[in-house]
Amino acid sequence: MSLLYKSTRSEDVTVTASQAILKGLADDGGLFVPTSIPKLTRSLGELAKLSYQETAYEVMRLFLTDFTEDELKNCIQKAYDSKFDTEEIAPLVKADGVYYLELFHGATIAFKDMALSILPHLLTTSAKKNAVKNDIVILTATSGDTGKAALAGFADVEGTKIIVFYPKDGVSPIQEKQMVTQKGTNTYVVGIKGNFDDAQSGVKAMFGNKDLAKAMDQAGYQFSSANSINIGRLVPQIVYYVYAYSRLVANGEIVEGENMNVVVPTGNFGNILAAYYAKNMGLPIGKLICASNDNKVLFDFFQTGTYDRNREFILTTSPSMDILISSNLERLIYRIAGNDAMKTKDLMTALTTAGKYEITDSMKAELSDFVGGYADEAKTASMIHDLYEKTGYVIDTHTAVAAAVYRDYVASNKDTTKTVIASTASPYKFTRSVMEAIDEKYASMEDFALVDELSAIARTKVPQAIEDIRSAKILHDTVCDKTEMQSTVETILKLK
Repeated sequence: MSLLYKSTRSEDVTVTASQAILKGLADDGGLFVPTSIPKLTRSLGELAKLSYQETAYEVMRLFLTDFTEDELKNCIQKAYDSKFDTEEIAPLVKADGVYYLELFHGATIAFKDMALSILPHLLTTSAKKNAVKNDIVILTATSGDTGKAALAGFADVEGTKIIVFYPKDGVSPIQEKQMVTQKGTNTYVVGIKGNFDDAQSGVKAMFGNKDLAKAMDQAGYQFSSANSINIGRLVPQIVYYVYAYSRLVANGEIVEGENMNVVVPTGNFGNILAAYYAKNMGLPIGKLICASNDNKVLFDFFQTGTYDRNREFILTTSPSMDILISSNLERLIYRIAGNDAMKTKDLMTALTTAGKYEITDSMKAELSDFVGGYADEAKTASMIHDLYEKTGYVIDTHTAVAAAVYRDYVASNKDTTKTVIASTASPYKFTRSVMEAIDEKYASMEDFALVDELSAIARTKVPQAIEDIRSAKILHDTVCDKTEMQSTVETILKLK
């Protein structure tokens, strides 16, 4: 059966999966959503017998119905291969009674690899299916991890260019070094004087600029996105929640049909939305626990029903979550509004003009599966310290936000449901913050000495992604004001 996609902001136009992947963002500024969420067609017991790649096919074929079996299996085979340093792709590690779903074993040691390893293949396949003649320009804003994962995925992919904007002073030293040392004749990295929300707003404005689209078309280009606003990013993320559940069944940790809870450290809301979609497909997920850092706009939303970005933007040790405009929340708003595009558009317009919106009581009632929580910097650091002292297991700052929120949740609710925490980045990506949380004595050590010390205390091998940047040459040094993003793109593409 064919599954089509439509915008969260208009009722009248539907597109195929490949067309939605190509466009990235709908013409009206909305996000593409499936006209219905398909149900899993294999039993949970059957899924427990499958590899990650086989699970990916069983989930993704239900959403990407205009891809042939060969096309989709080819994309999956190219994505989930030896670039991941574990055969399981996304292993589950049990520590202190909780299951950590390690999503950081790909080329850039963050969960973004799970989707951005396959997106280039989905995109180039989509271009062929739709007889696209233009080169695809991937235009992306990053709060730290998407940028490098997208750059690595699209580097030297024929028929594409990729331009990544990141907040110059808003990412970790290792995140920045990973991006600015990226090789590839089609890769461009630009630091902006501003925060992630400025970068994301600038990118969205360019997607909606008809004059810019016309100039690009004349030059043989068209935009697409690698951010989680692209449905081609979201669908692959659903897979690892299904896989995590199947591993719990396969390992005898839960019985088929038993609920699991999921805790996700959340900034742009895409990762936890994927878990919500998995639940809607029939995966037995109980509570979806949304973990925020000091930028707790989502926590406040789940508490009050009001989304309000009019607040101080706080730089934290979990920079990938330093976000006040959670783009993917629009997809959830659309669903709890009864798939009402006009209602969704009105709320998003209010967010743009007034910086906030309030949902109705009936919409709030649809959020009963979600629990909001947040951890400040002190709680985050103590979580890293305490877990290491108790178990020897080392987690990064983002995962620690989720673990701290979960600890508070259990204390308050006495909920003993088996729980999976999305471990979204390797501790090696945020070495300084992690090591200083474990012991203040590490504060005086330089970054790569800390890397080696982390390897010693965690008894894990330094990831290749870190080894690669120890002495890598800086290849990208462009910095612009947040108001100069479009002119920078025009210069890169030689449009002026």
